[in-house]
Amino acid sequence: MKKVIFLIYVSFFILNWGKAWSLIEVDITRGNLNPLPLAVSPLSVDQKSKEKFKDLLKLEDIGEEISKVVENNLRQSGLFNPLDPKAFLQKPDIAHVKPRFEDWALIKAQALITGEVKMIDGKLRVEFRLWDVLAGKEIMALAFTTVSENWRRVGHIITDKVYQRLTGEKGYFDTRIIYVAEEGLKTSRIKKLAIMDQDGSNTKYLTLGNELVLTPRFNPTNQMVTYLSYFKNLPRVYLLDIETGIQEVVGDFPGMTFAPRFSPDGKKIIMSFAKDGNSDIYTMDLESREVEKITNHPSIDTSPSYSPDGKYICFNSDRSGYQQIYVMRSDGSKVKRISFGNGLYGTPVWSPRGDLIAFTKLHKGKFYIGVMRTDGTGERLLTENYYQEAPSWSPNGRVLIFYRETKSDSAGKGFSAKLWSIDLTGYNERMVKTETDASDPSWSSLLTD
Repeated sequence: MKKVIFLIYVSFFILNWGKAWSLIEVDITRGNLNPLPLAVSPLSVDQKSKEKFKDLLKLEDIGEEISKVVENNLRQSGLFNPLDPKAFLQKPDIAHVKPRFEDWALIKAQALITGEVKMIDGKLRVEFRLWDVLAGKEIMALAFTTVSENWRRVGHIITDKVYQRLTGEKGYFDTRIIYVAEEGLKTSRIKKLAIMDQDGSNTKYLTLGNELVLTPRFNPTNQMVTYLSYFKNLPRVYLLDIETGIQEVVGDFPGMTFAPRFSPDGKKIIMSFAKDGNSDIYTMDLESREVEKITNHPSIDTSPSYSPDGKYICFNSDRSGYQQIYVMRSDGSKVKRISFGNGLYGTPVWSPRGDLIAFTKLHKGKFYIGVMRTDGTGERLLTENYYQEAPSWSPNGRVLIFYRETKSDSAGKGFSAKLWSIDLTGYNERMVKTETDASDPSWSSLLTD
């Protein structure tokens, strides 16, 4: 990942960033059925820079490509309705300097994004502005520089800034997703570790597929990943630095029942494995490699996940007779059952906001992805299907990504596994594009945080 250098922000209104003003109100209890119409004008490029871009990136117009990234991100969020550029009445370079707001209002745009791209001293410089069409004023302006290969990330960063200014929530677009890429029949799958941008671009494969890999999980504080792999048919936990490619073995865990997750500060991993015939939850300090047993119960305790403040852990256990979700303090004390609905509950994951826990539920032969409050109240089932599990939160706690499988015949044909995302409200369910079949997704934190 190449670093983006922020140069300036030159808007009077951006100084009021912390205030609650926004063009739309985001209600997390229901879907936004009227997405905000906005116009993403192609970023203008001067002729000299355009020629440079053509040589470097083989693109006819880098400004237009960045705008497409922004437009696609905003559309896929479900909260915005980017208008067709064919309807635009004003040229991009003129609109960036002084929009004719009556022209943009005529096509029903409520917000307008304009920008300019230049090459300065061999670096990419991008300016963009966000305008309130109805009020006829600029509400945000930013400029930054980076290396030319980073043009797609520039589009994601712009989207994050626009999203936050218009909704009051942090964005989730300058992020990556790590997952297990799958190919072949269900009976003989080849599984590789893969990573991509949140919109499905820039896919890279991190393992060769020689060994089975499962359940990769991002460190909340950096681009470090932990995952489970089988070495000589024994589960082994690895740490992988995405930026450097350096990999190390954390340890062999013959009785592992669920892959590890990081603590919020990234200094520990928490996991479950069977020891002396019983499955309990353990933590490991990554610096000292000291292992601590957190639960001690004759039932199966598994799939632990920390609260964002690190004070609590949610997990699932069959200690009530069948699989349910429990919450306890991080030291293992004050265990409390929080799920009481019909069916079996699993894979609980605490929201980055701290207010909800996502889960998988099996009831009457169907799998559901749902959320509930941390005390178990307010359960909402967002989506159902033949088989789906492993929800992972976007860093702003707005969207869940998970994977969904289809049935196969007796020979293992007809099977597929795909990544899907859904808004916290239960709206905007869509398949996330991947080059191969995919499972076990994990969402990174914002790269620019």
